[in-house]
Amino acid sequence: MLNLSLDVTKRQLGRLLGWISDLRVAIGLLLVIAISSGLGTLVPQKEPTALYHKLYDTQPWLGLLNGDAVLKLQLDHVYSSGWFLGLLAWLGLALILCSWRRQWPALQASLRWIDYKSPRQLSKLTLAETIAATNPATSLGQLEQLLKQQGWTIQRQPDRLAARRGVAGRVGPLLVHAGLVVLMVGAAWGSLAGQRQERFLAPGRELDLLNSRGESQITVAVDQFQIERDPTGRPEQFRSALTLKGPDGTSLKQAEISVNHPLRFRGMTLYQADWTLAAIGVQLGRSPVLELPLQTFPQLGDQIWGIVLPTRPDGSQPVLLSLSNEQGPVTVFSADAKPIASLVPGGESVEIQGLPLRVDNVLAASGILLKRDPGVPLVYSGFGIALLGGVLSLVATRQLWAISDPANGRLHLGGLCNRNLTAFARELPLLITSLQQVEQAS
Repeated sequence: MLNLSLDVTKRQLGRLLGWISDLRVAIGLLLVIAISSGLGTLVPQKEPTALYHKLYDTQPWLGLLNGDAVLKLQLDHVYSSGWFLGLLAWLGLALILCSWRRQWPALQASLRWIDYKSPRQLSKLTLAETIAATNPATSLGQLEQLLKQQGWTIQRQPDRLAARRGVAGRVGPLLVHAGLVVLMVGAAWGSLAGQRQERFLAPGRELDLLNSRGESQITVAVDQFQIERDPTGRPEQFRSALTLKGPDGTSLKQAEISVNHPLRFRGMTLYQADWTLAAIGVQLGRSPVLELPLQTFPQLGDQIWGIVLPTRPDGSQPVLLSLSNEQGPVTVFSADAKPIASLVPGGESVEIQGLPLRVDNVLAASGILLKRDPGVPLVYSGFGIALLGGVLSLVATRQLWAISDPANGRLHLGGLCNRNLTAFARELPLLITSLQQVEQAS
């Protein structure tokens, strides 16, 4: 009874493993993963919760999902969500089982030599030829030398031989599966353990990067930030001169980053992402230059920064200083939103409501995007392994057998090929022709 129960369990487990490793299931998983990856490009990822409520509470996504539903389904972080990682794990298991149940036995079978001993066995193969030979034993030896010259591996018996070529092609599917599994492990590791943060740093400011214990690991300092503009004033390129410092303050590396030219250092990548206006230096009357922070004013338009300044000691009669780039001009608005003056950074002071006001400078800040992805080496390695496996999979594995028949004065040949059988069918007659030419020459 116990043995019967074990047999039933084994059969059920075998059916389950067979279903998981089924090619149709793997293709279905690939389609689901591809669609899920597309969702990650349609829905903003890893943004504050309030943004999803703002976007989807009034206008549900696809007309179905409001902010709460988007968050519950983990669409705000698709690539690190539990269900997406589960799909990757399922696909990885399917590839491992497929390799174990199909590809590995096929590779082992291709490495074993099959010894056909009778012409009747060769006649049943996909390709079979019989040629007349004055001395079949000599023809067999000449065939062996001809095959060796063409790169075939030979196993010789006194009256027969077996040859094969392109066994590396059998390794290709295994490498493809292994590469995909390594790639998915790297992607999952990067999603779970990777870091991504964006900061605006003005020249002279620093950003401390902490390790898992909260200790300073590397300090990023912006030494200089430059915005290159075309003749019409539109930004063309942003450049930041950076210094990377160790925990003790020593300089580890100095480099410049710009758009499309990031800096890679110790497993992290620093990108030149964006820019903003951080502060404005103003002089009120004979006061020293005051560096005041700027803030954005979306209600005035895209990329508009400004600051509200009182013109009286009691805080009354405020004015708004607004500008769109670091070159100015700085427009001054009164409390009733009327423009009353225009100032040029570094220019002369202008009397605003009885108070001399001068703009000394405008400080632009560099947008630094930091990405640390520990899974990148695995992703690239997996891609390389899969690519190598794909190339090897194109190699056809060919097998050839020959048996000498002295009694009938014949040499029997038979062959098999796992792909591109047509090419092998054209090659076999050419091989026979070459053999006959060798016989005639001898």
